[in-house]
Amino acid sequence: MKQRGRHRRRRRGRALRAFLSATALALTAAATMISVSQAKVPDRGPGDLEPLTASADTAPLRLTEHRIPQTTLDRLAAGMGRPVGVGAVLDGADRSLRDAVDCSPAERRALPVSPSATRAYCWNTDDTRGWRPGAVTTSGDADDDGVWGANRVILSGWSRGDGARTKRGLARVGFVDAGDLNHLSYTWALLAVPVDGGRDYRGLVSHVSGMVWYQDKLLVTADDGDRTALYVYDMNRVQRATVAQEAVGRVPGGWSANGYRFVLPAVGSYELSGGSGAPHPATVSLDRSTAPDSLVAGEWTLDDGDRGARLWRYPFSTAPGHEGLLATDTAGRAAASQAYETKVTGVRGVLSYGARWYVTRAAGPRDDHGTLWRQEDSAKADDGADGKAHEPGAAVCGAEETHSCWSPATESLSYWEATGEVWTQSGRALFALPLASIDRTTR
Repeated sequence: MKQRGRHRRRRRGRALRAFLSATALALTAAATMISVSQAKVPDRGPGDLEPLTASADTAPLRLTEHRIPQTTLDRLAAGMGRPVGVGAVLDGADRSLRDAVDCSPAERRALPVSPSATRAYCWNTDDTRGWRPGAVTTSGDADDDGVWGANRVILSGWSRGDGARTKRGLARVGFVDAGDLNHLSYTWALLAVPVDGGRDYRGLVSHVSGMVWYQDKLLVTADDGDRTALYVYDMNRVQRATVAQEAVGRVPGGWSANGYRFVLPAVGSYELSGGSGAPHPATVSLDRSTAPDSLVAGEWTLDDGDRGARLWRYPFSTAPGHEGLLATDTAGRAAASQAYETKVTGVRGVLSYGARWYVTRAAGPRDDHGTLWRQEDSAKADDGADGKAHEPGAAVCGAEETHSCWSPATESLSYWEATGEVWTQSGRALFALPLASIDRTTR
């Protein structure tokens, strides 16, 4: 029976790959219908990244670390019960993502034209209606072997976009069991922040546009109106809700998490140290090609604006007892180790690996698709030290050779180094493709 099931999964995998290839061809055909006025991008593109080295440019990028007191966390755990880990959450994964073949045509239009997705799934309509998709991170970020314990995991961030005013902006994470890529199951956990010394918690009110799971910590972007730039969650401190109500926090009879069975309370945060001009990190990703590993950050810019975005990185700490957190000085400040400016406007997601940076641009008001640009440090690109040409690039598709070939609205990119795949999501579509295919097509 196991052998038969294996053959069935292989046949289904081949069928899905063929289906995705056909979908890419259909999207390419659709791209040929884009008018020249919509499609054309300046031939020279945005150029390479310009390094920012002046203190006036880098000082505003500093973050200050704040830990939630251990007594607060202990009090919350005492009230809610012993925390659980990722494995316990996955044991409760009772929903299934749909394979690409079961996605609707509208959902499949969120996939890139070029390079094409090699894996694609769609979230269920009934539990994502009214929710806005955001960042993706995986156990490939958490550990360099791509596995957390015995589990391969994908985390997907969402925020509430409508409904009662008190619930608007609530943030949650989908825990996806990716052990069998032919069948992805998932469940939800609410993101929360302890209050009243751990006697209660509130829901995190933020669009989860950036998220990185590194070691045992989950770093999540925050835009809830104060100076908090990132919230920090401990993946070993997931709490079980005890009351299945739509309320959030302590309620008569126990603890509620908007109807979900699990809640992640924050264990710390990073606040902006700079002045009013300090950029808010709206998108983040992990770069394992640096030493030490680093958190890459970028700010969003207006789709139709004339100002590019700042991109920068923070090194992760290697100090004992500071696992999964950013490197800080004695005052708890995290400084950017590199900073750049890109001329790409409408920036959404950013990824860095090796000498290359990958920046996604949102689809414009008259475009069906966005753009993914590959860029490098202009100083390194100009020196020609490796004997190779260094030019920015983006995929070209359609009869008019437009650069609008990428997914319309991917807000983050996550590179699973162990498999060579980049994971992201747009609309209700969750998809992956090899980083090598991005490099081949961005010329």
